[in-house]
Order: sequence, then C-alpha cells, then structure tokens
Amino acid sequence: MKILTEALVILIALLHVYILVLEMFLWTSPYGLRAFGQSLESAMASRVLAANQGLYNGFLAAGLFWGAAQGASGRADEIFFLSCIAIAGLYGAATANRKILFIQFIPAAMTLGLMVAA
Repeated sequence: MKILTEALVILIALLHVYILVLEMFLWTSPYGLRAFGQSLESAMASRVLAANQGLYNGFLAAGLFWGAAQGASGRADEIFFLSCIAIAGLYGAATANRKILFIQFIPAAMTLGLMVAA
C-alpha cells in the first residue's frame, strides 16, 4: 500500500507541475485557452493572476516532492499538502468550475484516504 500511495503522491505532484506550466506559461496559448475554456481577451486580462496561481500550484507540487523525498518521515508533509490540494479543489469546484472536483479534489482525497487506511 505504501508504494501505491507514494506513486499517487508523485503523480499528483506532477499534475500540479503541469498546472503550473499551463497557468504560468501557456495561459494565453491556444492550448491554455482550450484547457480553461476562455477567450484570448479574458486570458490576457487575467494573465498575471493566472501566473500567480500557477506559482502556488508549484509550491503544492514542491511540498509533495519534498514529503516523498523524506521517506516515512515525510508522511506528515504529504498529508498537509494533499489536504491543502483537497481544500483548494473543493473551493475551486464550488466557485470556479466543477471539473476541478475531479482534477484536484478527488485524487487528493483518495490518496489521503489510502494513507489513513495504510
């Protein structure tokens, strides 16, 4: 079970690196526009905000990588950052877009559940 949870932690960290790239570097590109379902005008107006949000996603990823690198002693770090991701996912699903529930909240919550069960 430990190997599975660590693999999930790394996958969630990689997902947040991907989100960082989308929000910081691809926000106004055709790919970024499709990913977030917005117009170029809207993306241009929110570019700085999106880059800031992307940076926060990078910090979440860094925290998960840090926890994973610590081995068993990093479990508390992983739980903390997964909890942050789950809470942000719930908030984002409630305020921005329901698909955030599936992209952010459910993977983090499932991994947390597996950690607690192990």
